[in-house]
Amino acid sequence: MLQIEQQTLASIALSHHEYIPVLERYSLDFCCRGKETLAEACKKKNLAISIVINEMMQSVKETKTQMPFTEMNADQLISYILIHHHFYVKTSVGTIQGHIEKIVTKHGDTFPYMHKVLKLFKEVIEELLPHMEKEEKILFPRIKEMAASLGQNQFTAFSPEFINAPIQMMETEHDNAGQLLFEIRKLTNQYTPPEDACTTHRVCLEELKAFEEDLHQHVHLENNILFPMAKKMVSTVSN
Repeated sequence: MLQIEQQTLASIALSHHEYIPVLERYSLDFCCRGKETLAEACKKKNLAISIVINEMMQSVKETKTQMPFTEMNADQLISYILIHHHFYVKTSVGTIQGHIEKIVTKHGDTFPYMHKVLKLFKEVIEELLPHMEKEEKILFPRIKEMAASLGQNQFTAFSPEFINAPIQMMETEHDNAGQLLFEIRKLTNQYTPPEDACTTHRVCLEELKAFEEDLHQHVHLENNILFPMAKKMVSTVSN
């Protein structure tokens, strides 16, 4: 396998979408100049290739190992969700939307369904960003408050609605976001790039696929582990 400096910008972007923010930060055009190798592109721009590669390595997601989620306490789960999922959503939506907009602007006549993809993805953003803010400012602090109370054997009385009402809202919003991404998946034929798709188009579909996969993991941790844990705690302190 070629060392990364000898790989083309297009192949790097397609194989490692997590490197794309670094390529864009240094204006390394993986679309129109995608046939250039990383070494050639950096030389043309007088960039220190070692710095670019180092930033790429730092951007790699941590190795996907099976985390002991069911053994975590509420604080640990919430911290994991904030660091690995909320942060990912906040930092990726702008890049993904920008790529969809670029496709629509340059190739919207060739791929008219991408107009609908853009509309749906904007709805995903409008759903998820306020959703995460509510979790961070309302639900998660309430769960932590209950966990702290139980941990200190204070057994403060909490009404079931203290937790159950925001959880019900979060679960509904999870369903809404999931349905929007499901529609995007259908429109893009399971994120399959057309034969004549440009590099940006191919990269964008990989980003959308990764985004949906992340949402599934995100929702699983909340709906199936954190929320039942919180409901169990509130049932304990409300009895």
